[in-house]
Amino acid sequence: MTVAAVTVHYQTPDMLRLAVESFRKYYPAVPLLIIDNGSDEAGRHAVRELEAQHSGLTRGLYLTENIFHGPAMHRAMSEVAEDLVFFFDTDTEMLQGGLLKTMASLFEQDPLLYAAGKMAVVNARGFHAAEGTTIIQTPSMMMRRSLYHQLPSFEHRGMPTLANFAAAHRMKYHFADVAVEQYIRHDGRGTAGKFGYGLGLRGKIEFVIEKLTRIIVPKNKY
Repeated sequence: MTVAAVTVHYQTPDMLRLAVESFRKYYPAVPLLIIDNGSDEAGRHAVRELEAQHSGLTRGLYLTENIFHGPAMHRAMSEVAEDLVFFFDTDTEMLQGGLLKTMASLFEQDPLLYAAGKMAVVNARGFHAAEGTTIIQTPSMMMRRSLYHQLPSFEHRGMPTLANFAAAHRMKYHFADVAVEQYIRHDGRGTAGKFGYGLGLRGKIEFVIEKLTRIIVPKNKY
């Protein structure tokens, strides 16, 4: 099965270079789309350099403004031709090969498999919880594009995939848990760590509600 890779970049050129160069070390022939989310000239220059290093296989898409991570991921689903799309964040580093083959083989075996990667459970506000919606964490995941377009789009929110994954569960699509940490390191200090999530008042309210809920609800509920 053919796979396309996607990463979304905003103003972290050094991280982008490490993420892409480590990916290319193990996957020199996989088509890669870098969506630049309205970076300044230094950020766009880093994307152009990576395009030049792998001409024809690495393509930059240069947005004029930062539409944020979820909407940029949604844009990617209409930009690539391959049905399997591997997303990796710019604050990741590929440690060894084998991950894409492992994931793709799962999709070959199960036509209803929608997403594969490291699973987690989040509540309705997108925060990790003991009960709620099972999601695949975005720093390193593979998705089936043909099923994506039957579901709600990724959004601009702290957990951009939440509504999409919740709908996928209602459609009885499948999810696969993959030990991605064996293959790829996630630094966790990427774009959001430097520039925030850009969620404005809504994000602040959700954060406060979540904190209050965890104080009020007995600890044995989590």
